[in-house]
Amino acid sequence: MFAIALTGGIGSGKSTVAELFAALGAGLSDADAIAHALTAPGEPLVAEIGAEFGPGLVGPGDVLDRAALRRLVFAEPDLRRRLEALLHPRIRARMLQDLAAGGAPYMVLVIPLLFETGQADLADRVLVVDLPEKEQRQRVQRRSGLDQTEIDRILASQVSRAERLAGADDIIDNSGPVAALGPAVAALHRLYLDLANRAR
Repeated sequence: MFAIALTGGIGSGKSTVAELFAALGAGLSDADAIAHALTAPGEPLVAEIGAEFGPGLVGPGDVLDRAALRRLVFAEPDLRRRLEALLHPRIRARMLQDLAAGGAPYMVLVIPLLFETGQADLADRVLVVDLPEKEQRQRVQRRSGLDQTEIDRILASQVSRAERLAGADDIIDNSGPVAALGPAVAALHRLYLDLANRAR
């Protein structure tokens, strides 16, 4: 299936853009949603994370303390790499299943760490949702309530804005009002439908 890898830094608006594509009929496979499902209470991965990083991260009912895990792994790059080694192969396998399932004119793969994990090969084109870092920080703080130290650590774990833009086939500027996203997504949707039809 013709696939678009949708990426962007934290707080860039990837989820909003993905929802707009889905509303127009695109298929959707979201790495964060898959990760959330894989670490739901009772899932085997929860026990693996507890064994790897300490049982204190798993509460009653096999509930993973996501906030504590995030603080732990973003404070120590080696721990983050160990978590990614558990998560990323499973996420990739689930995305490949979604691609194989079909049922839509094209698929949008939402992969926040697309370049960091070398997964651009999953898609035919790369779409970057972009905005200046100052706005990015403000949005993350408003949405998640993280302090600047945590935001710094998360940004440091991601490729730079310049690297992300250099790897893009298409770019959506999300520095303006949310209302501006609809027309931008609609224009790209028409392009992707055309490209998907030609690829068949």
